[in-house]
Order: sequence, then structure tokens, then C-alpha cells
Amino acid sequence: MKLSARNVLPGKVISVAKGTTTAHVKVELAPGLTVFSAITNEAVDELALQVGDSVSAVIKSSDVMIGK
Repeated sequence: MKLSARNVLPGKVISVAKGTTTAHVKVELAPGLTVFSAITNEAVDELALQVGDSVSAVIKSSDVMIGK
């Protein structure tokens, strides 16, 4: 699959917490470096996401905030 996004970060799923309609997925990119994603429960089911799965976090955004 080709994507227009340039920020594709490989990692492992370390938690999946389903809510009423939305799931929060935590992906470890490197030891101590994680990203979180909020996706639909339907997407979790379609991808059959489970803790330990190898995944890619695909980030496409017009805004990237930096804090110091």
C-alpha cells in the first residue's frame, strides 16, 4: 500500500483500551518512546489489533507542535 504520509514509524502495540465507540492504542516505537492513537473500535476489530502486534504509526498532519 502506498501512502502520502511521510512519517511512518514502526513499533509494537503495548495496549488497546476500547471505549464505547473509540479505542486508545498505545504503540512503543523504542524503549521509553510511545505514541497514542484514538481510532474506532471497528478499526481495532478489522485490524485484529492485539498487544504485541507489530504495527506502523502513520502520522500526517498539517501542524506539528513543539514544546520546550
